[in-house]
Amino acid sequence: MRTVSIFSIRAALFAAALIALTVSGMNAQTPPAGLAYGRNDKGGVTITKYTGSAATLVIPAAIEGLPVTTIGQSAFEDCTGLRSVTIPNSVTQIGNEAFWKCEGLTSVTIPASVTQIGEAPFAWCTSLTGIVVEQGNPAYVSVDGVLFTKDQKILMAYPAGKKGAYTIPSSVTSIGNSAFSGCEGLTNVTIPSSVTSIENGAFRECTGLRSVTLSRRTRVGNGAFPNRTRLTYSD
Repeated sequence: MRTVSIFSIRAALFAAALIALTVSGMNAQTPPAGLAYGRNDKGGVTITKYTGSAATLVIPAAIEGLPVTTIGQSAFEDCTGLRSVTIPNSVTQIGNEAFWKCEGLTSVTIPASVTQIGEAPFAWCTSLTGIVVEQGNPAYVSVDGVLFTKDQKILMAYPAGKKGAYTIPSSVTSIGNSAFSGCEGLTNVTIPSSVTSIENGAFRECTGLRSVTLSRRTRVGNGAFPNRTRLTYSD
């Protein structure tokens, strides 16, 4: 019968403790200064508010050993000094108006893990010229920097920093709430007859928008266009 020494037992216990501490250290990422959060009912963490001053922000994939799964409604609202944000692959949901009026934001990539995005996520981000969606995302896609649902039937968000005229693809059937809000450099928009609905405030505060071409059969929501915009009907 083999005898196990006390020294061997202590060595094994020490090694196990060291491994446990290492894993704990890996999971317990320290959140950036000014990043408020709370636990959600999905067993993860929701980012609720950012009050920091960083120009470049990396949202951690885990906080207190729990995955960061959600960026809450208006979490980064009015973070005008934020230039770039990295969203981890642990995030599955981005809430309504999550980055509302982040006027300095120039770069954002939506990871493949995100399957739910609320209304007006990047409205009034006037320095943002393109939204990137990682390949393999099952719910969303980016075409020429514009955010669509995967089937390209709903136009979710148009970067407020893009300028000039834009022709909406014929695959689109709906333009989302505040999808173009704050696009001050947008001058003309052609909306195909495939679009059956334009939601409330879709082109709100598009101060440079001079003309829009659309079908008379398209349902237009409240405050969809600026008062001075000239509407021309294709039918």
